[in-house]
Amino acid sequence: MNTEKMLHDYPFQPGIWDEMWDVNVVRPQFRQVIQTLQQMDVSALHHKDKQAAELFMNQGITFTVYADDAGIERIFPFDIIPRIITNPEWQKIENGVKQRLKALNLFLKDIYNKQQIIQDKIIPVSLIASCPHFIREVAGIQVPHDIYTHISGIDLIRGETGEFYVLEDNLRTPSGVSYMLENREVTKRIFPELVANTHVKRISNYPLLLHKNLVSLGPAQISNPRVVLLTPGVYNSAYYEHAFLAKQMGITLVEGRDLVVNNQKVFMKTTSGLAQVHVIYRRVDDEFLDPIAFKSDTILGVPGLMAAYRKGTVSIVNAIGNGVADDKAVYAYVPAMIRYYLNEEPLLSNVPTYQLNNPETMEYVDRNKNSMVIKRTNQSGGYGMVMGNKVSDEEWAGAMKEIEADPRSFIAQPIIKLSTVPCFIDGKIQPRHVDLRPYALYGPAGIEIVPGGLTRVALKEGSLVVNSSQGGGSKDTWVID
Repeated sequence: MNTEKMLHDYPFQPGIWDEMWDVNVVRPQFRQVIQTLQQMDVSALHHKDKQAAELFMNQGITFTVYADDAGIERIFPFDIIPRIITNPEWQKIENGVKQRLKALNLFLKDIYNKQQIIQDKIIPVSLIASCPHFIREVAGIQVPHDIYTHISGIDLIRGETGEFYVLEDNLRTPSGVSYMLENREVTKRIFPELVANTHVKRISNYPLLLHKNLVSLGPAQISNPRVVLLTPGVYNSAYYEHAFLAKQMGITLVEGRDLVVNNQKVFMKTTSGLAQVHVIYRRVDDEFLDPIAFKSDTILGVPGLMAAYRKGTVSIVNAIGNGVADDKAVYAYVPAMIRYYLNEEPLLSNVPTYQLNNPETMEYVDRNKNSMVIKRTNQSGGYGMVMGNKVSDEEWAGAMKEIEADPRSFIAQPIIKLSTVPCFIDGKIQPRHVDLRPYALYGPAGIEIVPGGLTRVALKEGSLVVNSSQGGGSKDTWVID
């Protein structure tokens, strides 16, 4: 089968927004890619697919599939056909993400200080008080430049009409940016002329922008503050990314045992003695950061770190306590936050979200189970979901019983038919569902977003679960004029 026939046989799916095909016409942004593919035969595509896999293997780009009983490291699945976003589409995404982050940042400052949004009855106090990621220990701490959301990975999906929706905000320790950068490098190796001729906007400056922001969070009187990246260690599923980013930025990768707190200051152990650390880019979750303040049995953190953080002698990125803004029940109030703090209408919509603490809503969700997904409010990675159209009546009834016992821990959303993009799978060009995670950097000078992000792909036919931890893959994301 030649490539042109594969494209001709590409299955158009009614009711789903396909980003390459508009009924039977190729969208303008994909024409140059399609022309390139049409000049190749299937064996050439197989060769490029194999070449990409070898490049990933040689770079050691791996992740862990926790659902696998073996829990083994795997090469990150990569699809060779790029996803393409037009510049007008990107401008809407960029403006919407910036607006959302400004409001969320103001919310975090407010909720850990005056709590005006609660006093004005925009958000119920019970919602915050019951949030497991609202950390009272950080209340009143003044963070540098009033920035909490230094690094975010906003998850976007595209619905049946092509409109983008925000699915999650990811304001704690968002991962995946190394895959975004490596995807581009691999694509440049296998399609060098296509990348050059299409004038794809660059993303390679992300580590430089991140390093600039981290340095800016050091004490004003120190011209060259010491910045480190704190990792849980080699057994963490994202360790490759931790090592990659530390190397790209030229900073030291450390574990908790490499740091010590003395006189409410953080120091790194070196062969020349102790050296003060001014900024910590942490990839360790809140509860493991300090065994004195949080989990007493953790060996991942640094005893006394919270005391230094409270004193202001060290900056921590992202801020401790951001999880309250990642709670899926709090997510439902982000449009209200935008109106409250910015006096603006949201540029990007939420997915409609149902809180399940009243009988009428529960009845509505139960009655429409075939079009609903149930999610736990404090789980990520695609775990803890119940797809109403995929489970048995018994499984659904079990989920309803769990919700009745603890409604605060669940939300319901309509199942969105995610947009599809072309993928080269099993020797054919086939549509697969995708999401998009742009990475935003919030520094003293404002918010910067490299044009693109990580496109995650549900590799299984018909699947809507794109998470790599559950067998998803990724592809390069191009923003073009």
